[in-house]
This record gives sequence, C-alpha cells and structure tokens, in this order.
Amino acid sequence: MSELATLARPYAAAVFKRAKETNTISKWSETLAFIGAVLSDESISGIVNNPKFSNQQVSKLILSISDGQLDKEGENLLELLIHNKRLVLVHSVAEIFEAYKAEYEGYIDVDVQTAYPFTDDVEQHLINALEKSLSKKVNIKVTVDASLIGGVLVRAGDRVIDGSIKGQLQHMQKALQ
Repeated sequence: MSELATLARPYAAAVFKRAKETNTISKWSETLAFIGAVLSDESISGIVNNPKFSNQQVSKLILSISDGQLDKEGENLLELLIHNKRLVLVHSVAEIFEAYKAEYEGYIDVDVQTAYPFTDDVEQHLINALEKSLSKKVNIKVTVDASLIGGVLVRAGDRVIDGSIKGQLQHMQKALQ
C-alpha cells in the first residue's frame, strides 16, 4: 500500500496544486471520486487490466462512460494515468488528494472506535474536545467495537489515542513480561 501511495503522491500533489490555482477543489474531489467509481466496476477493471486492450481503447471506453462527467482537465488526467499505466493509482490519488484538501480547509477526519454507542451529547463533547486538542475542525466517524471492552480508540491522521480497556490490558501485559 505504501508503494502505491509513493507513486500516487506526485499525481495527487499536482492535481491539488491545479485545483487551488483554479479554485476547483470540490470539482476535483468529485472528478477523482467518479473516476475511482468507474474503475471499481468489475467489468471495467477487467478490461483496464487486460493487456489485449490498448491504451487508446481503454481511454475511449472510460471517456465514453464518463460522457459529460469529466471536464477537459479531468480527461487529461485520465489520459495521463492511462498513458503511464497508472490507473491502479486512482484510489490512492483520490485518498491523498482528500488529505491535502482536509489540511487546506482546516479539518481532519477522525475514526473513533467505541465499546458502546455514544449518545448525541457524548459524541458532541468528544468532537469539541478533539477540535480543541487538534486545533482543527473534526469530521468524526464512530464505529462500535465490543472487543474494546470499554473506552475509545481514536485515530486522527498519524495520531492514535488508545483509551480502551483492551489497550490498557495489552499495555499491562507487556509491562509484566
């Protein structure tokens, strides 16, 4: 996965730079999501990954599917990825682009695992605490994981805050060994 990210980063950086220059960040976000959705289709990915089909045939197919969904710059990116045999990077490019977008717009995506569902008040309190701690707006995604026993596990970018009972028990186990 990290190899894909390494290869995708220059594409994502170039797209994001262009999106900022033209004030089309949201449009590019939609474009990358659309291309990713098209390539996620099994029949399309089978054709794209089949060496019997030329770059021109693949390009023609995807552009015909995207009729009107892509602007000229989106088509150019698609052509570049096809020409360089990098269509496999589209999902990674989109993911990195979204991270750049979040950083630029001053928010961060936060994944929270909890042993029990939150009430609305508790969730809002956690959002407020995370926004204060991270100094950014927070987009929170909460999932319930009963294996945590109690507490929460928070992932915000590179940061991990393990306030779960399971994590504390694992930490104690390591300390005792």
